Amino acid sequence: MAALAATALAGCTLEPPYVRPTPAIPTAWPAGGAYPSAAAEALPSVSYRDVFKDPHLQAVIDLALARNQDLEAAMANVEIARAQYRVQRAAQFPQVDANASASVGQGRDQTTVVGGTGGGTVGGGSSGSSASNSRVTTRDYQANISLSSFEIDLFGRLRSLTHAAREQYLASEAGAHAARLTLVGEVADAYLTYAADSSLLAIAVQTMASAQRTVDLTEARLSGGVAPRTDLTSAQTLLDQARSDRASLTTQVAQDRNALELLVGATVPDADLPASIESVDGLLGEVPAGLDSRILLRRPDVAEAEYSLRAANAQIGAARAAFFPSINLTGLAGFASPQLSSLFSGSRFVWQAEGAATQTIFDGGANAGNLAMAKGQRHLALAQYQKAIQSAFRDVADALARRGTMTEQVAAQTALQAAANDSYTLSLARYREGIDPYLDTLDAQRTLYSANQTLASTRLIRAENLVALYQALGGDQLVDALPPPKS
Repeated sequence: MAALAATALAGCTLEPPYVRPTPAIPTAWPAGGAYPSAAAEALPSVSYRDVFKDPHLQAVIDLALARNQDLEAAMANVEIARAQYRVQRAAQFPQVDANASASVGQGRDQTTVVGGTGGGTVGGGSSGSSASNSRVTTRDYQANISLSSFEIDLFGRLRSLTHAAREQYLASEAGAHAARLTLVGEVADAYLTYAADSSLLAIAVQTMASAQRTVDLTEARLSGGVAPRTDLTSAQTLLDQARSDRASLTTQVAQDRNALELLVGATVPDADLPASIESVDGLLGEVPAGLDSRILLRRPDVAEAEYSLRAANAQIGAARAAFFPSINLTGLAGFASPQLSSLFSGSRFVWQAEGAATQTIFDGGANAGNLAMAKGQRHLALAQYQKAIQSAFRDVADALARRGTMTEQVAAQTALQAAANDSYTLSLARYREGIDPYLDTLDAQRTLYSANQTLASTRLIRAENLVALYQALGGDQLVDALPPPKS
């Protein structure tokens, strides 16, 4: 009961009040020609299923969330941090142990008896002694409840350490959310890269087939004496370039699949692999950016940095409490009896209690150094928190700047590809009729090849931009508003 009363008394803390720092960023996103017009949403929260509408991509992401080993490691760290918090919290309460013992022993009771006898002659007599060697049995029974050394936390040292452990646990949990968000983005990027390289491979194969037909046509014209040999060698150069690109891209597509399966942590079924970037391009949704940059405070990595700042703030309270006396209690209560039947009778009850107070007189400045270190760590955590917010703001600003011009760029590149295709078709027809030299046709074919490749790459950039914006805004892993610090 004394220990419980002491626990109730230990309610204060020397932690400085926690006040969320003002974010060192503008309250609104950048504006200008590179940025899209402001959206209507204030604090959006979208699921990856709202952005990545391709059912095959969703299946691959789901598989990665279940099998990725880095995410498993992050979740294991959360479990470790939770356990450490429970261990630290337990130090605030007394440890009560119960034990019982019984002992039986037997020995000899050696007692000497002294005696005398008389008779026979005058002036004479005799005396004698005898020893008793009876066996004696001893018994001892005990049942105790003991209170191990327990610190009365009058100045909140243990309480502050518990707060710090709790915030570190919450930081690790936010870190796991950040790892999950990163994994979703990496899987989406790897999936889209595989799709784009598959498109580039298909373009190389198509160009190789087209170049082969041109080579065959040029050989026929050369055999008929209509075309010079230089036309044939020029046509052969584009064919060889396409063949080289096909070989390189075949390897690249295989490596893209390996990278995707490493992220997923399992084999990705063929049915869930994209055929081309064109097949995925129309299955990506928009990510609302919102009007208010305060959304970044709920981003997992920013929340992780703030929890770490809270933990550093709590450590100051523990360092301050070290300057004050520490009070410890120990206690023992139980029963002892030589007879088991009477062990728990009132007359057999025994108890013992001890208390000790310790005050440091001289420590060479260790406590002052620890306090200074705790304040320095809070200063460091504050700088890291502000840097995390600024980095997050830059991520969103970059993604918005790319997003604002992406639609126009894709439209222009699509128009360029269509014009290049028409130019090549007309140039080839005029070459067949002998109107234009082959050099014009070769230039048109090379331009079309380059335009097809650039269009596929541009579509990949647009898709990756949506992934980057989804990640920068925190996706569906937005952390709830942080709870106020407990007293």
